[in-house]
Amino acid sequence: MSILNIQDILETVNMLREENLDIRTITMGISLFDCAGPDAGRVADRVYDKLMRRAKDLVKTGEDIERTYGIPIVNKRVSVTPISMIGASLSPEGYVTVARAMDRAAKDLGVNFIGGFSALVQKGFTAGADAMVTAIPQALSETERVCSSVNVASTKAGVNMDAVRRMGATIKRLAFLTKDEDSIGCAKFVVFANVPEDNPFMAGAFHGVGEPECVINVGVSGPGVVASAIDRAGDCDLSALADTIKKTAFKITRMGQLVAYEAARRLDVPFGIVDLSLAPTPAVGDSVAHILEKMGLEQTGAHGTTACLALLNDAVKKGGVMASGHVGGLSGAFIPVSEDAGMIDAVRAGSLTVEKLEAMTAVCSVGLDMIAVPGDTPEAVLCGMIADEISIGVANTKTTAVRVIPAYGKRAGDQVRYGGLLGSAPVMPLNIRSPEKFISRGGRIPAPIHSLKN
Repeated sequence: MSILNIQDILETVNMLREENLDIRTITMGISLFDCAGPDAGRVADRVYDKLMRRAKDLVKTGEDIERTYGIPIVNKRVSVTPISMIGASLSPEGYVTVARAMDRAAKDLGVNFIGGFSALVQKGFTAGADAMVTAIPQALSETERVCSSVNVASTKAGVNMDAVRRMGATIKRLAFLTKDEDSIGCAKFVVFANVPEDNPFMAGAFHGVGEPECVINVGVSGPGVVASAIDRAGDCDLSALADTIKKTAFKITRMGQLVAYEAARRLDVPFGIVDLSLAPTPAVGDSVAHILEKMGLEQTGAHGTTACLALLNDAVKKGGVMASGHVGGLSGAFIPVSEDAGMIDAVRAGSLTVEKLEAMTAVCSVGLDMIAVPGDTPEAVLCGMIADEISIGVANTKTTAVRVIPAYGKRAGDQVRYGGLLGSAPVMPLNIRSPEKFISRGGRIPAPIHSLKN
């Protein structure tokens, strides 16, 4: 029998009470392949019924685990099979009907988001994917809890520039349809390269085609814990600092795995993965930017920021992998602007620009995330942003993504406010020199030579 170390117990208690450690989400993935059909009404009914049947105990189970272990579980969520795959013969209006059923189920289940209004189009559009992408602006503007994603590129396939071009139009239309709420619809839509199929975090979560019938994935977050560990490490060299972060990530992931196994056992579904992503919130002490500053930067965005983030991301991944045999999703550091108090401060101070954020995405978990830009940003410029970011993912065999919000009626320097985990953000200026001629060429950017690994 192992003997529990009292110091480790006290350290974990302190992480929970003083350092904002939490389980950011328990996400149940549910296959909807058996809900497919040609009639939108019947598909919607099947989707609603299956979600209610499979996830009926998800929220209660999360709350019970919170009480049993004293571990905060902030969100309970559901992800589903990419909807374009189960509605292949539906019209855009039919897909909107399905989105409404998903939203109704999410509300009735008590989950805060449901992900999977998604399509995988890295090599081209099926008829179903084409119709679903057409439906995205209306579907997300008419629902509250549905999240959507489109994978437009992969290292094996290259970049589908025809899809990239459509993403710019989709984002602009969605921004307009939700203009009365600072274009919040765009916060529920993300464009991916190399999308992971077991990601528990929104807005990009969906239940991948290689996943089981139902699965539990858990996302853990602990920026405040890592920041405190760096404080305690003092003026050490970078090797020692990386080791400190790695050991801290190990402890956080172990807690996440405990919750994941317990949730899977109580719900009688398989445990999938633990995603250890340092996902910030607007709360004081819960910022990835502040971690980078504790590592030695005067302010995030300074020269050296990308190197700090690379060290942080690598150490987090190494600690997580040592703690669990099933680490997945994104697992690293998120850098969403609106959700991170330190990032917001850096943008306001002029230290952090979109160009620097793009450089940082080469070494972090995701990409250009929750960035508010002027509402009159030309569609082609948005397409260029997406193309640049997606190309970083393709060239580096990593996941990258874009969740950008052209806030309708807002100019650079204005503010958007969403509340909760989505936070608020200053509207960032962009280089609006046009890439339109390049974007309009269409076709595909070929896969890089290093994709040929067979």
